[in-house]
Amino acid sequence: MFSLHEKEDTIVALATPQGVGAIAVIRLSGKDAIRICNQVFKGKDLEKQDSHTIHFGTIRDGERIIDEVLVSLFVAPKSFTKENAVEISTHGSSYIVNQVIKLLVRNGARPAKPGEFTQRAFLNGQFDLAQAEAVADLIHADSETSHQAALNQMRGGFSGEISKLRAELIHFASMIELELDFTEEDVEFASRDDLRILVEKLLRVVEQLISSFDLGNVIKNGVPTVIAGKPNAGKSTLLNALLNEEKAIVSEIAGTTRDFIEDEINIGGVIFRFIDTAGLRETTDVIESIGVSRTHEKMKTASLILYLFDLTDTNMEEINQDVEKLENLGVPFVKVANKTDKANDQFINDLNRKYPDTVFISAGQKENLDALKNRILELVNLDKFRTGNTIVTNIRHYDSLVKTRQSLLDVLEGLDNEITNDFLAMDIRRSLHYLGEITGEITTDDLLDNIFSKFCIGK
Repeated sequence: MFSLHEKEDTIVALATPQGVGAIAVIRLSGKDAIRICNQVFKGKDLEKQDSHTIHFGTIRDGERIIDEVLVSLFVAPKSFTKENAVEISTHGSSYIVNQVIKLLVRNGARPAKPGEFTQRAFLNGQFDLAQAEAVADLIHADSETSHQAALNQMRGGFSGEISKLRAELIHFASMIELELDFTEEDVEFASRDDLRILVEKLLRVVEQLISSFDLGNVIKNGVPTVIAGKPNAGKSTLLNALLNEEKAIVSEIAGTTRDFIEDEINIGGVIFRFIDTAGLRETTDVIESIGVSRTHEKMKTASLILYLFDLTDTNMEEINQDVEKLENLGVPFVKVANKTDKANDQFINDLNRKYPDTVFISAGQKENLDALKNRILELVNLDKFRTGNTIVTNIRHYDSLVKTRQSLLDVLEGLDNEITNDFLAMDIRRSLHYLGEITGEITTDDLLDNIFSKFCIGK
C-alpha cells in the first residue's frame, strides 16, 4: 500500500504503449502536476488556464527543445484521479518519451507504480473498487461480449446491485443493534418476519449472481473448446478452416497430431479457445499415447467439445458408443459429421434421423461452417447477457458472494433457532462485510495492493 507521503506525490508515466508510434501520451497526476509541467513548458502559462483545455508549445530542458507538444489540462476535481492532471502528447519516439519523463522527474514528479492512477481515482471517490477493477478488464477486452461486460461493470451496473442489497441489510442491522441497547425493556425494532423475507430475497439475488459467474468467466476468458475424434477425422483441417490459416499440420497419415494445438477464434462476439487434440484411438506408439491421454484430460476440463467424425470411415455403432461416452462425461458437445462431399447419402439420412442435432460439414471444402458456428453459439447461451442482466466476471467478487450466501444462510438458521440478538447481529455484520469487500467499502492494504499491482503502469 502507498504511504501517506506517496499519495501526496505527483506521479508520471507513459499512458500509451511502449515502442515507436505517431504519438505518445505522458500522464501526470497530483497537486503539483500543472506546476511541474509549467516549469518545462514554453507556451501559455498553464497555471492560469482553465480545466479541459489543450495548449500547443514546446517542452524544454533549459534552452534545449525536446519536442513540440500538446498539453491537456484537467484541474481538480475534474479529472480521472480527481487531482490536478496533465496529459502531454509528444511525438512517439522512445527517446523523446524518456527525455520528457526524466525531465519531469527532475522537476519534482516521481514514476508511477502499476495501477497508481486508477488507485488514486478509487481512493479519491471517483468510483468504487468493482468499477476500478473493470477499468483493467476494459483495457484487456478482446471481444464484443467481454467489452460490454467490463463497460457495464465500470459504469456501475454490478456495484448498483450490491449497494442496493447492502443498504437494505444495513437498515435491519442497525435496528437489531438498537434492540441490544434496550434488552431489559423487551422491545422489537426489527420484525423477525420482515428480516426473514429480506434475507430470502437477498439470497435469491446472490444466488443469481453466483450462477452467472460461469457465463461471466466464459465472456472474460474465452470458451475452452476441444475438437475431439478419431485420427484422420479432420480435426486439424477443421481448426485450420475455422482459423482461416494453416495452423495445424494436415496429413493423410493417422496420428499426425501428437499433442494439442490451441488458438483463439471470435465467433459472434465471443472468444473461443479451440484446442485441436491427438486422435482418440488405442496405440502402441509411446508419444502418441501421451497425446491421447492429454486429450482425455482436456475433454474433462473443456466447456464445450466438438465431437468430429469422418462420414466415410465411421459406422453407426461407433458413433453410438462415442455419444454415450460423451454424455457420461457431462460436458456439452456438438456432433459434427465431416466429409459430406465424399459421404454416402443414405448414411447421412440415417444419421440425421437418429441424431437430428448433428451438424454436417466438409472441413476440407469449408462447407457449412456457419451452421457449426451458430450451433456453438447456441450452446454458450448468451441470452442472460444480452437481456442486460448483471454478470459476475471477477473471481474475487464470486468468492465474496459465496461467503455472503453462507452468512445469509446462517442468519436464516439463527432465525429458525431463535438465537439472541447479539449472535444474529454478528451474522448480519458478516454478510455486510463480504458485500462491502466487493465495492471497496471494506478493504485491506494487502487487498488493494494485490488488485492494483496487476494494472499496467500509466493506468
